[in-house]
Order: sequence, then structure tokens, then C-alpha cells
Amino acid sequence: MGRPGVEVQRVEGALRGPFIELWVAHRIESGTTPEAARRLADDGTLSTALDRPDICAFIASVEGRPAGYVLVVDSTRSPLVDAPCVSISMLHVLPEHRRQGVATALLATTLRYADRVGAGHVASLVPAHDRESNRFFARIGFAPETVRRVTSVSALERRLAGVGASSRRPIAQVLQRRRDLRARGRRVPPPRTIG
Repeated sequence: MGRPGVEVQRVEGALRGPFIELWVAHRIESGTTPEAARRLADDGTLSTALDRPDICAFIASVEGRPAGYVLVVDSTRSPLVDAPCVSISMLHVLPEHRRQGVATALLATTLRYADRVGAGHVASLVPAHDRESNRFFARIGFAPETVRRVTSVSALERRLAGVGASSRRPIAQVLQRRRDLRARGRRVPPPRTIG
């Protein structure tokens, strides 16, 4: 028996509901509680995002049942180089439909979309801890380009403002202390005499 056929469609109209359910399943699999995932789905953010002209979502179905989705964003590869790029913001396939060609079909659709909008590159945001996804993208030719690090605004403000600065040294002093310790570690101490 061969693989079941995979059908991919753009998320519009009646497909928004199944897309949101897949998104909720993805969030839960990623560690979000079902209640929190449902709250995020119901607050209207996803529908608003799908209405944006720079965002496009596609849903894959196997034998008429939703199996996975891809969310792509029109962007540039770099803010300093005006090279059109399509970025895969999210790609998810339900566990029971993996290894059935669903991700490949979604990527083929993404490739056709990139060609249609004139993008010369396709990028993907892959969580650093997701080894399976990283292996998958590496296997099909995606190379690492950057490491994206994220923090909350409040955490960054605290760090930059030096919250608790009274108990911490200014950064220049810390750096100088490290340099001094390194320099001391490189020097060979004079031999000690016993006597």
C-alpha cells in the first residue's frame, strides 16, 4: 500500500478553524498548557495575523483530515540588503502524520509561493533545542546563518539599568578584574624557597 495523498491549501475562510486547531496542538506539544494555548487561539491574534498581507499560511490534509501547517512571512534576508525572502515562521506536522510526506508537501508549496512573490531565498526559524527539526532542515539544504537570542524587555531593562547596582560593580570594573585575573594566571610565579 502506498502513501496516502497529501493535499495542501492556502488557509482562507473555512480553513481558519482547522488551522487554529493545528496551531493549538503545536503549542501544546511545545509545552504550553491546553488552557493557555486555547486562550491564545481565542483572543483573535491568529485571525488578525492571517489578515496581514505579509503573512500566508498553508494547511496540509491527509485523506481529508488536517495533518500539518506552515506559516510563512514575506521579509528581506537582512535589513541592510534588500533581497526578498520568504521566512518559514512555523512548520508543524501532527505526530501521527509524520514521515508521510506532509512536511515535504508544505515546503514544496512554500517554494512555489516564494517563486510567485519573487523571493530569492527561503529561511526558517527553527528552535535551537528542537533537534529533529534542525536535522530535517539540514538534510534538505538549509544552512545555519545566525543564532537568534531573545529576552523580555523588562529583563533587558534591569540588566542595562543595573538593578541592584549597589551590590554589583559597574561592567567596566568587572571586565578589568577579569583581564587582571587572566594576566595573573599567565605569569609564572617565582619559585618559593624553603628555609
